[in-house]
Amino acid sequence: MQVQPKIKDLLLAPELSAEAVKTLLSPYGFKEIKKADTNLQFIAKDPRDRVLFANILKAALEAFSESPDPDLALNNFERFTQTAFSKTGLMSYLNESIPTLFRAAKIFGGSPFLSDVLIRNPEYFYWVFDNATLAKAKTKAALRKELRAALNLSKNKARHLDLLRIFKRKEILRIGVRDLIQIASVQDTLREVSNLADILIEQAHQICERALQQKYGKPHTGKKPPNATPLSGFTIFALGKLGSRELNFSSDVDLIYLYDSRDGETIKSEGRTGIRNSEYYERLAREITAALNTSTGEGYVYRVDLRLRPEGEAGLIAQTLEGYRRYYQNRAETWERMVLLRARPVSGDRQLGKAFLSSVAPFIYEKPCAEKEFQDIWDFKEKIDALVAIRKQSFLDVKRGFGGIREIEFIVQTLQLQHGKTDLTLRGQGTMGLLKHLAGKSLLSPETASDLNTAYLFLRNVENKLQMLNDHQTHLLPTDPTEIAALAVRLGYLETKEETAVEQLKQDYGLHAKKVHEAYTQLFNFKTTRYKEAAIKS
Repeated sequence: MQVQPKIKDLLLAPELSAEAVKTLLSPYGFKEIKKADTNLQFIAKDPRDRVLFANILKAALEAFSESPDPDLALNNFERFTQTAFSKTGLMSYLNESIPTLFRAAKIFGGSPFLSDVLIRNPEYFYWVFDNATLAKAKTKAALRKELRAALNLSKNKARHLDLLRIFKRKEILRIGVRDLIQIASVQDTLREVSNLADILIEQAHQICERALQQKYGKPHTGKKPPNATPLSGFTIFALGKLGSRELNFSSDVDLIYLYDSRDGETIKSEGRTGIRNSEYYERLAREITAALNTSTGEGYVYRVDLRLRPEGEAGLIAQTLEGYRRYYQNRAETWERMVLLRARPVSGDRQLGKAFLSSVAPFIYEKPCAEKEFQDIWDFKEKIDALVAIRKQSFLDVKRGFGGIREIEFIVQTLQLQHGKTDLTLRGQGTMGLLKHLAGKSLLSPETASDLNTAYLFLRNVENKLQMLNDHQTHLLPTDPTEIAALAVRLGYLETKEETAVEQLKQDYGLHAKKVHEAYTQLFNFKTTRYKEAAIKS
């Protein structure tokens, strides 16, 4: 009677036939059986490591099978074991912590980007999967304290900027792991990603400012003697999703740079003048942008998008308070009012930041938001829709497509413009908080606000799961069957007898998109129809 091979025989038996290997591995969802077997053999070449791995092999295979992509999970785990400082120590640890094995499998099979971080920095493994690390989100104060402690170890600008990149990589790993193993809520992830960006931009500003002041001196207004003159102010504003503290996992950061006056010059410690303040602040803005954008062997901090500034790419990279005020008062368009709804100072002179918000508030809230403005917004979205349709992505793009994130944001922002003049509670930045306020003020029905909030959380969760795959800014649902199936698993869908995980995902996406689009068209069609009828009569 032939003895049936056991799971451990994959590692401990002298030799197994290809058929026996296939019989043992097929139930775990591997598509490339031969490669999976090769990965297993490479994981534990040392006899002691092989025995330790054999003890947990069944659990490991179950963990890989439950991951979004079993083949990817096993392959990345094998790559990781080759970088571990002590493979015996790793195997011993996993023998004592099977839950860590399952959590790690979700990362290795769910995100090549996060897997590569672990493979590059194997010392992060024990830290990131420790229960104390996973238990709760970090506050902004805690992030600032940790980063400053790291920066204090060096005084070199280039090293400081690399430390920002290293810190970002480590913290994004932690945030991504908490998200992917579903310990963190969508709100937690958005808040943590935003807090991390705030701190890194703040520190990049300080690093660049110190270096620039050593070269040119400190900027002064020139209205009083240098020893009595307050420093000229500079502020970095976040717009878009960072402005509303809802930043994506892999997103550009939309920034504008503000300083108080073109008057004055920088003054060095010995009293000699340096360069004009306008030149200094332009250089500072460019230095900060480069510090965040530039990629080195340690990666990059953030891709910076400055196109939302006045005049877009043709505009000044840094502008005075008065310059912004004149532009927004005389030349800005409706969509720019919407952009400023989410403007938030993230670094620099807070008093100057408050002055900016006060100066642009009349442009945002006191100008009308009636039929013409509704038509402007509708037309702006129609242009977006046309581009998405040309690419045949109307029902794939979770941000810009049919019933996507952008439609929820446009609903909220339009109602802010319409009612924010008299209702100060509508001047907050967060989409979810504003939906609650809009329902409380009867500007949206409780049912509609609830539907939009649920859809927003769903769509942002999908967006983050798409982006954490390869640290790529994408908003498109995959069309490849294998990729969409992996996405469904990353989102936590489970196969049932009635429906596959993909069917459940598509059903939920369709339901949310339909409700969002209905709310969007209900808000705009009434207003735009009235506007068009009035235009025809005139």
